[in-house]
Amino acid sequence: MTSDAAQSAQIYQWTAPAADTAGAQSEPLRDTVHRAICTYLEKLDGHEVRDLYQIVLGEVEKPLFAAVLDHTGGNQTRAATLLGISRSTLRKKLSHYGLN
Repeated sequence: MTSDAAQSAQIYQWTAPAADTAGAQSEPLRDTVHRAICTYLEKLDGHEVRDLYQIVLGEVEKPLFAAVLDHTGGNQTRAATLLGISRSTLRKKLSHYGLN
C-alpha cells in the first residue's frame, strides 16, 4: 500500500451497516466481505468451486466502478485517478463489465 493510500485508509475507515440489527454498530467493509465469502463457502455443501478469486473480484469491481463513475459524473479520467489506475485500464475494465 502506498503511503497516500495508507493515509487515506487512516482518515476514513470504510464501514457497512451491520446486517443483523438495524441501528447496530457499523463494521469495516473487509469484515462484511469476509463474512460474505465465508457464507458462500459454507453454502457450497461440498461442491467444488473454481476461480473464486475471479468471482469475488467481479462481484466487487463492477459495483466499485459503477459507483465511482456515478460519483465523478461519468468522467473516466477523474474516476481512474480516484481509483489509482490508468484511464486505459479503467476503460478495459468498464468494457469487460459492460459499463461503457
